[in-house]
Amino acid sequence: MTHDVFNQVPPLTSHDVSADPSLLDGVKREGADWALGELRTLGTLAGSARAQEWGRLANEHPPVLRTHDRYGNRIDEVEFHPAWHELMAVAVGHGLHASPWTSPRPGAHVARAAKFYVWSQVEAGHGCPISMTYASVAALRHTPALAAEWEGPLASRNYDFGLRPASAKRGVLAGMAMTEKQGGSDVRANTTRAEPLGDGTWAITGHKWFNSAPMCDVFLVLAQAPGGLSCFLLPRVLPDGSRNAMRIMRLKDKLGNRSNASAEVEYEGAVAHLVGEEGRGVRTIIEMVNMTRLDCVIGSASGMRYGVTQAVHHATHRRAFGKSLAEQPLMRNVLADLVLESEGATAVMVRLAGATDKAIRGETGEGVLRRTALAAAKYWVCKRAPVHAAEALECLGGNGYVEESQMPRLFRDSPLNGIWEGSGNVAALDVLRSIGKEPHALDAFFEEVDLAAGADRRLDAAIGDTKKSLTDTAGIDHHARRVAERLTLLLQASLLVRHSHPAVADAFCASRLDGDWGHAFGTLPPGLDFTAIIDRATMKIA
Repeated sequence: MTHDVFNQVPPLTSHDVSADPSLLDGVKREGADWALGELRTLGTLAGSARAQEWGRLANEHPPVLRTHDRYGNRIDEVEFHPAWHELMAVAVGHGLHASPWTSPRPGAHVARAAKFYVWSQVEAGHGCPISMTYASVAALRHTPALAAEWEGPLASRNYDFGLRPASAKRGVLAGMAMTEKQGGSDVRANTTRAEPLGDGTWAITGHKWFNSAPMCDVFLVLAQAPGGLSCFLLPRVLPDGSRNAMRIMRLKDKLGNRSNASAEVEYEGAVAHLVGEEGRGVRTIIEMVNMTRLDCVIGSASGMRYGVTQAVHHATHRRAFGKSLAEQPLMRNVLADLVLESEGATAVMVRLAGATDKAIRGETGEGVLRRTALAAAKYWVCKRAPVHAAEALECLGGNGYVEESQMPRLFRDSPLNGIWEGSGNVAALDVLRSIGKEPHALDAFFEEVDLAAGADRRLDAAIGDTKKSLTDTAGIDHHARRVAERLTLLLQASLLVRHSHPAVADAFCASRLDGDWGHAFGTLPPGLDFTAIIDRATMKIA
């Protein structure tokens, strides 16, 4: 025997992941308190050792492409570890993929967002097909006949993996294929073409550089029709049981998101159905993009919450220089700063889910607010995720750099949401586009943040300065990122001042708005209530 093992941190298991004060308060505030029971059930499962093991295994055993069977027949199938299917079954069973569309009670999209946030802390990769299925319904409703045919199977709470006709499955999932080699986010540069077959269907020929979740049952695809860029619904398996002519060329070898398959595909006259009007493909997918962008914000907020709870847990139980790390003044500054970033992300995420819910139910003002605020938050919250993950990992020291801690997986996954559905420049420019196209966009935004007027002098001053800066739009494209950042910080601060713990609101405004902050986490000014802030990310183990 060479030594005793001690001063090692116990695993953070057997806890309720949904025990998150910012999340729970927001869910109640946005009218989804009826979902708290299911949210806690899901949170308890998410905090279990069993679920965390599913997340580990799904990433250590990534998907494998089988282009042909043993006899040489083309099959284009993707195999997954059983842990992936466990994760998917829970997500589908709890309605994370489509429940607001079939049970559209007030707060439905908020409840779904909260569940997506909680369950993504187990494993982020499987959220990709879940998110795309959720978003696909918004596009399909442009063609009521297709929506009537597909919404039921898409919203089913039965996870039924495998390539079979939709009529032979208990539930189906949707993927997307938009970007191509030459265009990326510039989808109008797409060369994939669609030709009418005369029977109401279309033949799709071309390629996609990124086909998200190629194991899904049906895909939304952009292609150039005679009337211009159009959106199509392309099934993997045709009604007669034959495979559609969609060839998976290879799976992407990605930095993160390794549990999920992303593919390069080619279409050889694949059969598809027109969604929306011919030549209006971008307009057709806009609402779908809004839904997936919301999930980008949710996913990044979820990753921040996971990272900071791990950091606080480690610092609470690890001792150095005679006391726990969480008692060391500089570490307390770091932890409190990480909590602030996480709470700001969660608050804005829940508010955007509420705006989405209300906009879909016809509240025009909420729709106007969402257009600007969602693009801004997509930019800023997703941009903050990687640096937050890196700092949270560092709180665990060398232990955090080891794969067994799961923190390297968090770090690898963290840049994805900033890239998906429009990278930083695209999202920031969309903020300006929203302001320019919608006459009341800024009015709706400032009407929201002004709800905190008079509660904090630093917030009042920041709102006034921002309003003044936006009166001069000359060369504004040059600093679109700054505009998106500032608007998001104002919205986060307003929400925290109105609804969060006073210590959180005070520290957020002092650091993010008043300029008393460095360029790294752990540079908060003195005089703040670190204990109250850190307590909000301290998990209770059963």
